[in-house]
Amino acid sequence: MEKQYEEYAYVLDFLEHGRPGSRPTGRAGYRAGALIQCIGEEFFTLLEALVKEGLTLKPADRVYVGKDAREEVTYIIGRIGFEELTATAKAELTSTISKIVANREQWFVNFFNTSRAITPRMHALELIPGIGKKYMWQVLNERDRKPFISYEDIMKRTELPSPVKLITKRVLEELEGDSKYRLFTRSH
Repeated sequence: MEKQYEEYAYVLDFLEHGRPGSRPTGRAGYRAGALIQCIGEEFFTLLEALVKEGLTLKPADRVYVGKDAREEVTYIIGRIGFEELTATAKAELTSTISKIVANREQWFVNFFNTSRAITPRMHALELIPGIGKKYMWQVLNERDRKPFISYEDIMKRTELPSPVKLITKRVLEELEGDSKYRLFTRSH
């Protein structure tokens, strides 16, 4: 499988003077300076990156972190775990994930339309907090009639509460490491 990288990320925290007690690393080109902690928009990858000198970024800023020339970021230091996030980054996490989930509506609606059983006794939909057997069957029966076209459509036809909130909770559980199965994130 080809290695997949994030193209864009949202800033969770801007650390003007690097991280307190920043780990000395042997990584080439690493220097103390302004850092950001951010979350990728496609795989919800938590990253730390070096910011170009003189730039100030704020939480919720969307930055390019892909392979081509980057405007705001000099260097991607690497992936980080949930426990390495600053208090500010953790505080920004829920609203940032919600924003990503809202912006990627078609992708997540497609998940509701195509998700499958993970084991003989458990469906992928049941891994989303708030979806038990009752809602799972409502989603499956409705999507068999006609694929969902939006979050609004899912809520109307299944009486499921806000899909954005439910998916956000699931992504948070996966990032915090509380989950055996990963639907939306990659392990680091």
